[in-house]
Amino acid sequence: MSKPSIPQGTRDFSPAEVRRRQHILNALKNIFEKYGFEPIETPSMENLSTLTGKYGEEGDRLIFKILNNGLNVQPEDQKAAKLSEFKKILNFEEFSTLNRAYSSAEITERALRYDLTIPFARYVVMHQNDIAFPFRRYQMQPVWRADRPQKGRYREFWQCDADIIGSTSLINEAELISIYHDAFQEFAIPVIIKINSRKVLAGIADLCGVPEQLTEMTVALDKLDKIGWDGVFNELQSRNIPVEKFHIIREIVENTESRNQTDSIRLLKDFFTGSATGLKGIEEIETTLRHYHNLGNHQSNACSVGIDITLARGLNYYTGIIAEVVCNHADIKMGSLGGGGRYDDLTGLFGLKGVSGVGVSFGIDRIYDVMEELKLFPDEYRTGTRVLIINFGEESEAYSLNLLHKLRNAGVSTEFYPDSTKFDKQMKYSNKRGIPFVVMPGEEERKQNLVSLKNLNSGTQVMVTVDEAIAMVSSS
Repeated sequence: MSKPSIPQGTRDFSPAEVRRRQHILNALKNIFEKYGFEPIETPSMENLSTLTGKYGEEGDRLIFKILNNGLNVQPEDQKAAKLSEFKKILNFEEFSTLNRAYSSAEITERALRYDLTIPFARYVVMHQNDIAFPFRRYQMQPVWRADRPQKGRYREFWQCDADIIGSTSLINEAELISIYHDAFQEFAIPVIIKINSRKVLAGIADLCGVPEQLTEMTVALDKLDKIGWDGVFNELQSRNIPVEKFHIIREIVENTESRNQTDSIRLLKDFFTGSATGLKGIEEIETTLRHYHNLGNHQSNACSVGIDITLARGLNYYTGIIAEVVCNHADIKMGSLGGGGRYDDLTGLFGLKGVSGVGVSFGIDRIYDVMEELKLFPDEYRTGTRVLIINFGEESEAYSLNLLHKLRNAGVSTEFYPDSTKFDKQMKYSNKRGIPFVVMPGEEERKQNLVSLKNLNSGTQVMVTVDEAIAMVSSS
């Protein structure tokens, strides 16, 4: 019999790993609730038509499609009859195209969600009459992408989103960046929050005389940190953007990235004198940063906010301010830990026009990996159990079960070893589980209505009352 395995790009999670991930999710939940956001959940699968065409050509290729498995499939004789009918009235090329489309629809009509944003837009449209706008929502669920697995990139992973929809105020952008600030301070991860505006990128395309190639230009520019200027040049050349335009782009980027925020903004205003769109983007960045600082946030080594005009965010639906969070630690090589931006008409994809929104996403799995690598998880997340009661046999069971009841009622996570076995075996179990305390209700302890409490971390052991044991465990 072959050894069992799991699909590539997926993982099993041990109890300790689940607890650590819950530590991240609970911290984010508390922050979102503090900012007035409300939780929602959407199905793991969506109609394929809901997802396709929303993430660009590359994103569409990464959507995991689900076989119909007999749902809505017509009997073969009915399908063949219909195709035969079509063949009589269409030429061969038209028939072949129709046949491929027909067969595809028969095979799959649903897909696993690619992210949480498009399902959220669909949710807003479907529930618009029940929602009070502006609607502040957060959502924490797994998503799936048919990507090439590598460090920090999985095919099944958790996302955590926060969005404000139904308002155009840039105070919303500032609040979401503040959420990033609070979250990564809570996790003790040093980060840089990069911000840009899609209007700035459109302004660069205007200056280069290639406004119709904005997408091609931004896709190449967004890869600068991975492929360098030579790679960007080759990519722009392959997309038929002239050499002289590349030099304009490089000049703008290199002249702004080496300056502080004030000087960068001043220089960009000079560059964009001839582009109203570019100037509007700079105004958005200035306003967002002003609101952010008025919210009480300050630059620090642990969390800084900076302008990065190469930041593009690959998704086509962004229209204004965009943001991305990267780890600022020399020993960590990881992609973005979060990102998001303004979308002016995302719900318009589903028929609800003119509803603007802005949102950010947290990469839960990457945050987990960084915290694990930097040893930032508290020790108590190794195990949920604080106390193990040693089993001394049948004569101690009633006393031990009563202890178990008292400890649990006092809020202490406690286990009673169920089998009367060797003392060493029970202690090895406790050590392997990482349980910090053992309670030993031996014969002498039972006579005096006491317990022996051993702290496995310090090695100290005392004989105390149950109430004293509860106080000692609770205070440690």
